[in-house]
Amino acid sequence: MTRILIVLALAILLLPAPPPGKPEGVHPGALLVTARALALNAGDPAARRAGDLRYLGGWELRSANPGFGGISALLASPTGDLLGLSDSGVLMGFHVGAGPPRRRPFIAPLPVRAQDRHRPWWAWDAESITHDPASDRYWVGFELEQAICRYSPGFARVEGCRTWPELVAWPKTGSIESLSRLPDGRFLAIGEMGMTPDGRHEVLLFPGDPADHGTADPIHLRYAPPQGYRPTDVVALDARHLLVLNRRLTLQELFTATIAIVDLPERMEPGALLKARTLARLAPPLLADNFEGMALTREAGRPVLWVISDDNHEFFQRTLLLKFGLD
Repeated sequence: MTRILIVLALAILLLPAPPPGKPEGVHPGALLVTARALALNAGDPAARRAGDLRYLGGWELRSANPGFGGISALLASPTGDLLGLSDSGVLMGFHVGAGPPRRRPFIAPLPVRAQDRHRPWWAWDAESITHDPASDRYWVGFELEQAICRYSPGFARVEGCRTWPELVAWPKTGSIESLSRLPDGRFLAIGEMGMTPDGRHEVLLFPGDPADHGTADPIHLRYAPPQGYRPTDVVALDARHLLVLNRRLTLQELFTATIAIVDLPERMEPGALLKARTLARLAPPLLADNFEGMALTREAGRPVLWVISDDNHEFFQRTLLLKFGLD
């Protein structure tokens, strides 16, 4: 019965109405985050592998700041500087690692255009983020608004937003959970609950900036996740491969996740199927929670994957940050 009640509570938290625990007003300022190191498997502290991934470290993150948590999207640097984005549209910059941070830890709401200031705070349900290191610009996918917005370097201002008919067709409670900028400048978005007639997840491949009103219509693709899972984030490993984070909620195990790799076809024609191959499964006895955000960095030329969970600002969930090496 306890598990049933927990699952029902978590299902309610995934609805668009703002949960009572969400912070209503977040003011810019400094952020103090503590990080408690965790074993991948509490019953086997020596365990260092999750499927094909090497466990490089894991932490439970906490902060006394009421705005901290609810992280749905993540960016990271090789030095351990991380940028989390909550489903309340709040940015959280913090550091995990041995070296000194390159920037001071902070918390701040996303900037909003003047014409959007009438919208309620909970409408800015940010679920995905991607970045172009060359221009230092950012793109954020908003689930309830079903829009993609571009931000200037340092998130100084909103440069543009666009709502596409293809995004509006996706359910508001399962829209732009996954957004990635590909190495060639195209953008790829996966619908968490936007489905094709054959039961696959809809994928939109934008030929350019999806926040630019001059960008041509996207190509429709399909994504086949591991059975029973739904995609919650995506990053481009290189020009030919994607890494996709997938989530599942069941009575038996509560939240579990898989990290999968997708081989991109040389030519992505309309209707092409992107099929996931599981690299690792995060489920008991391994660390498991509501993993929603994923980021990719490189250390000594090798890819490193960061995964973070959304605690929904609830006492029975945690903000877990895991670091993996991809051989």
